[in-house]
Amino acid sequence: MIEQKAHSGWKHKLHEVIYEADTPAGKLFDIVLFVLIILSVILVMLESVDHIDAEHHKILLILEWIITIFFSLEYIARIISIKKPWKYIFSFYGIIDFVSTIPLYLSYILAGSQVLLAVRAFRLLRVFRILKLVKFIGEASQLQSALKASRTKIAVFIYVVLILSVILGTLMYLIEGDEAGFTSIPTSIYWTIVTLTTVGYGDIAPQTPLGQFLATVIMVLGYGIIAVPTGIVTAEFSRSNKGEQNPGRRIHTNTQACPNCSVEGHRDNATHCYNCGHLL
Repeated sequence: MIEQKAHSGWKHKLHEVIYEADTPAGKLFDIVLFVLIILSVILVMLESVDHIDAEHHKILLILEWIITIFFSLEYIARIISIKKPWKYIFSFYGIIDFVSTIPLYLSYILAGSQVLLAVRAFRLLRVFRILKLVKFIGEASQLQSALKASRTKIAVFIYVVLILSVILGTLMYLIEGDEAGFTSIPTSIYWTIVTLTTVGYGDIAPQTPLGQFLATVIMVLGYGIIAVPTGIVTAEFSRSNKGEQNPGRRIHTNTQACPNCSVEGHRDNATHCYNCGHLL
């Protein structure tokens, strides 16, 4: 019985350090993790520069192994410190943590000159560690909620833009033809989308006055189209912040994670998980 309590005790402490940032140990762990993620991404970039990798390959490799071992221990610790590890393993962050940890190991398992390209690709997967930084952004959940609330409006907007692109692209195909590079309707639609998004590669350009006039209309229309999704998301984001702007409606939450299901975002005075009911 005493051993069982001690076993659950160190697991609880490990859970607090890894999954929560309200304690001094948790804050220190997050800072160390943050620094190592940035350092790892910088190492990946430096390895891609040939002369730097040639001169400092051994140092870069040693540093990467140190970081990889730390992330491996972190991944294992996250699994053993919760009661339902599969909740973390198959979560977004769990998959990202796994994918960003294994490349260095795979690069040594798949040895041989014929797989050098694959090895390099595996090592470049380490750049996915930068996605781990999302958990450090306090407003990430609010932005996620805003995008989720506006997804229907954005889907309708994209649908309208696609219809508009098909119509305008077909018109440009009829007006310009093969001589100006509009060899088919799909090619013309490609040009229309590039023009609407104000990218303008310049590989295809209208030659006739009517085609140039229509291109001008599409360019001006593009500026208005770009502003629409931004306004939709901003409106939803502002709506989600009304509770914070009104002290009477504001709900204070912390970084405490449920040791059973790993769900975060509990109220400060909560004693049980809002998702599974487990004691916090």
